[in-house]
Amino acid sequence: MTQAPPRTVVVLAAGEGKRMKSALPKVLHPLLGRTLVGHVLAAAAPVGAARTLVVVGHGADQVTAHLAEIAPAATPVLQAQQHGTGHAVRIALEAAPESEGTVIVLNGDVPLLRAETVTALVEAHERAGAAATVLAAEVADPTGLGRIVRDPAGGLERIVEERDASADERRIREINAGIYAFDAARLRGALGKLSTDNDQGEEYLTDVFGLLAADGQAVAVHVAADANETLGCNDRVELAGLRRLLRDRINEGWMRTGVTIADPMTTWIDVTVTLGRDAVIDQNTQLRGATAVAEGATVGPDVTLVDTTVGVGATVLRSHATGAEVGDGASVGPYAYLRPGSRLARKAKVGTFVETKNAEIGEGTKVPHLSYVGDATIGEQSNIGAATVFVNYDGINKHRTVIGSHARTGADNMFVAPVQVGDGAYTAAGSVIVSDVPPGALGVARGQQRNIEGWVARRRPGSAAAEAAERALQAGTALPADQPPADASTSESETVHDRGRAGGVGEGARDTRNA
Repeated sequence: MTQAPPRTVVVLAAGEGKRMKSALPKVLHPLLGRTLVGHVLAAAAPVGAARTLVVVGHGADQVTAHLAEIAPAATPVLQAQQHGTGHAVRIALEAAPESEGTVIVLNGDVPLLRAETVTALVEAHERAGAAATVLAAEVADPTGLGRIVRDPAGGLERIVEERDASADERRIREINAGIYAFDAARLRGALGKLSTDNDQGEEYLTDVFGLLAADGQAVAVHVAADANETLGCNDRVELAGLRRLLRDRINEGWMRTGVTIADPMTTWIDVTVTLGRDAVIDQNTQLRGATAVAEGATVGPDVTLVDTTVGVGATVLRSHATGAEVGDGASVGPYAYLRPGSRLARKAKVGTFVETKNAEIGEGTKVPHLSYVGDATIGEQSNIGAATVFVNYDGINKHRTVIGSHARTGADNMFVAPVQVGDGAYTAAGSVIVSDVPPGALGVARGQQRNIEGWVARRRPGSAAAEAAERALQAGTALPADQPPADASTSESETVHDRGRAGGVGEGARDTRNA
């Protein structure tokens, strides 16, 4: 097998993108998990280039910093003054004089370009031994794009920019995708001959093809199978169009691997997301970043997951999660918010209007509703009562609460960290727990109730409440005013325990183990 020649990738990313009307350089605009230039670099990666040169100009510091994050092996090359694509490539090759073999040139704003297409272009170029090969596409509307002008034999004669094209040339629908493969030595020779004798007064890289052809060198055209791959963007409207096309491509790809997507039109999945077979993605769902959804899990409707893992058979409904882990068979939502560091073990539950942050929730443990769990560790098979708050911040530092296994905490509890509730312990409703509760104990922290008779009649005379109370007293349906308090003949510990059973522990009067 013939060994492929060494390869160099050059990405043109110096343009300002004025029509984007943005402080952000055009190539840094995000698109379903990567920036525009990030998509291009990902498409170029499989060709195995010895070096990747990214020409930067407008917003050079921002683009260079981004490259350091996503492609640290890439070398930024500054084009301080933008004098055209030919000028940009010349500067890039001057910065890497050792480049030889094949030079692949890509525009930094073609995010739909597939790796397979780049690889096919390069292999066709090298197989033919061409001096230069251009990627072309047949489009319905070529307005604004460079045209491929062929000779009578069907070969490439030259590439002409629209503003320099004749009326007949403008009717050509085969366009230049701005993606090329060159022989490095021949490219260098042609770049030195470029002129600025054109409408824009710039050095056009496309003129290299005419120069090489005139010199008897072989130039070729490789046609992309899908014209959408060659689309760039100049403004926010075109960017939105690319986003829709990429959404459809991603969704179709996942459905063909065995994922159910109920409504592809309202499902947005980043290219960096992974999905397992038989996962179900319901409508109005966004899966972003490093999110991974395992086999058989159901996500949606109305869910946003960012950098979140969802385990086998788990369910996430109408919720938002960032940097969270949802274990196998666990349940989240509706209307839950999992913040970074939230980790739900197998079959755990985070229910309606619950917020968690930096919290470990053990196997089978339930936080059913209306609670905040922050900086906490909760053991297995425990139940957290409704309207519970883990008070983790003292105004300066964060502190942690630990709830044991098989514990039952009452409704409307506050756990003022740092505090621990032992295995099998209970806490009564309405308690503010500031001290540790030993295993198997009942923790109570609330004041004695007292009733002030006649208060409404004295303080709200003539009100509807006062009139209702008077009617009840006259009808004899009110409690006797001289009824002794419940603890008058009962020990404090027994009374509190009775109150816990009647309406304090977990969700109220019923056992909370199945809450």
